[in-house]
Amino acid sequence: MRVETLVFLALALIASDAAAQARRKPIEPGSPGNATAATTVGSGLIQVESGVAYSHTDTSSGVERRFSVESSLRLGLTETVELRVDGEPIVSLGGPDRAVGSGDYVLNLVWYFTQPRPESSWPALAVQPFLKVPTATGPIGSGKTDFGALMLASFDLPGAIALDVNAGMAAVGQTRPSGWLLQAIVGATATWAPDNPLAPFIGVTYFSREERGSGDRLSVQAGLLWRVTHDFALDASVETGLLGQTPEYLPRPGFSLRFGRSPRRSGVVRASNRLRAARGASGRWRTSIRR
Repeated sequence: MRVETLVFLALALIASDAAAQARRKPIEPGSPGNATAATTVGSGLIQVESGVAYSHTDTSSGVERRFSVESSLRLGLTETVELRVDGEPIVSLGGPDRAVGSGDYVLNLVWYFTQPRPESSWPALAVQPFLKVPTATGPIGSGKTDFGALMLASFDLPGAIALDVNAGMAAVGQTRPSGWLLQAIVGATATWAPDNPLAPFIGVTYFSREERGSGDRLSVQAGLLWRVTHDFALDASVETGLLGQTPEYLPRPGFSLRFGRSPRRSGVVRASNRLRAARGASGRWRTSIRR
């Protein structure tokens, strides 16, 4: 009798978990492309994203080698509002400047406010204000506070292509002289066959100068996203710079894992319910578009 009871309880738990998964969308990682999709993780859900990055960059004083562990914690406050904390808990610099320590942390709030009707040509829209908390000291970080906001737009294009476009401004803290410098940020990611478990993508990111006397930066990225299960995904990408002081190469593998249960279908998704990639590049601070 005990065995039958245990088997019954196990089957009930499996059925309950399967039903809970069916009520919510498949996992949509906040990485690894160059732009963030206009979606949220879902009310009551928690999503952990982590990976490693290694960059090789030629600078005026020599070659800089940078290894970092990157992580994001996404909390679904409501169906349309998400709190996200991005950070680099471990950073190792090699080259002219050598250092090991923790990087900066960035607080993000994503508010999704427009979802188009099915078959509509209008994009889904969201806004993402962010604040960098200067926890890292030089040479890993600037020691200054940065803040800004991004507008997020997601399009469903013909040919099973999903396009995410981000654009915004950041106020980057300066040292000599003190104050802030306005920086323009533009990023885009195109994902092919995003409904499939395997979704290849390409992206591009542009940053105007982040310091007085420095130049603009432009980089491109290509990679693959693999949704292993309903709540777990792997990703891998490679990035290279085209303009300015950008990495010659920057490989980045990572994973995303979602926890929690929702009483109904969670998270804001496109009309096609497509799987989506997001994020990209490297530097002093990170929002969903990586610096």
